[in-house]
Amino acid sequence: MGETLENHAARVLGSIRPGIPADAALREYLAGTRSLGAVGRRSVSRAVFSYFRWLRWLEPGQSAQKRVVSALDRQARFERDSSSVKVEALAARAVPAWLGVEIDLTAGYLRQIQREPTLWIRTKIGTTAEIERSLGACERPVLPNPLSAPAGIAALRYRGTADLHRAPGFQSGAFEIQDLSSQLVGHACAPQPGETWWDACAGEGGKALHLSDLMRNKGLVLATDRSPRRLSVLRRRAARAGMFNYRAAVWTGAGPAPFRTGCDGVLVDAPCSGVGTWQRNPHARWTTSTDDVRELAAVQAALLARAAPSVKPGGRLVYSVCTLTRSETSAVADGFEGAHPDFEPAPLAIAAAPEVARIELLPQDLDANGMFIAAWKRLR
Repeated sequence: MGETLENHAARVLGSIRPGIPADAALREYLAGTRSLGAVGRRSVSRAVFSYFRWLRWLEPGQSAQKRVVSALDRQARFERDSSSVKVEALAARAVPAWLGVEIDLTAGYLRQIQREPTLWIRTKIGTTAEIERSLGACERPVLPNPLSAPAGIAALRYRGTADLHRAPGFQSGAFEIQDLSSQLVGHACAPQPGETWWDACAGEGGKALHLSDLMRNKGLVLATDRSPRRLSVLRRRAARAGMFNYRAAVWTGAGPAPFRTGCDGVLVDAPCSGVGTWQRNPHARWTTSTDDVRELAAVQAALLARAAPSVKPGGRLVYSVCTLTRSETSAVADGFEGAHPDFEPAPLAIAAAPEVARIELLPQDLDANGMFIAAWKRLR
């Protein structure tokens, strides 16, 4: 694409402003530039995100086009040899200064978030081999300790270049694009056919669809979110996937559940700072603050407290966030346990050790988003 790529990326960068982050600006731009094609769209996306990974290495006085070229060059050199950039430089330039207070800035983490992210897909149960053959360029995950591969895991790492949204398997609902860590949240819930589960912060429905698949489309998935727009996307995705065992409703999180049904399980996949997604969404590194982390931790604690009464005695409450900050992970879990003696830690099906009730999924270990998961059982 040559110079054209640089100009496309510069126009996207020029459209970013408060309220319109890089990923939203990119989606809007690409939607209006159909002539690029699948390869062109990927190239522009790669250029924009490389720009923000290497932002603090770029010359501020240069044109946006020259800065994009420099970022792409740095990305290419780093992909060839990640040791070409010292860990000390990554700690000082690749993340905001406040992050070191909230997480351990290890060499593995810092190098991982500078790499281009992997694309993961989740196949419907029973279709993994067929999708693997039809798409090609797929690899099955190997989970490191302290994880144990759950029964029925249907994740594939996709290394190809096809536009997956146009693939027959995607259009028929046989697979979804979903990060491996998000898939492990569904397996940590371990829902059973015939149960009732509430996905309290369902968003556009990725985890709700996974719960339904794990339940073999039997029982009931209650999906709520504060955004009617996200729920409309969920309904479209559910129709494509053939998911029929669900009900969707708006819930802002400000009051009790919008239904009176007792649940065998409740998943609170709470809004968070998204630090675990900074490899995939590097612009967020420079727009997220400690104030955001503090405010979101309060929201997370409130959501857990309001969702907990819907868990039946003997049922499970699962908390997940795609962040790694202590304020939003262990601190929130500790606070919930201290305030709710009627809940006890419950083992996670994805953990190799049977007593593990909390787990931190690290980007460098999974080649996926960072995620924190904790589970509790309501006492009888």
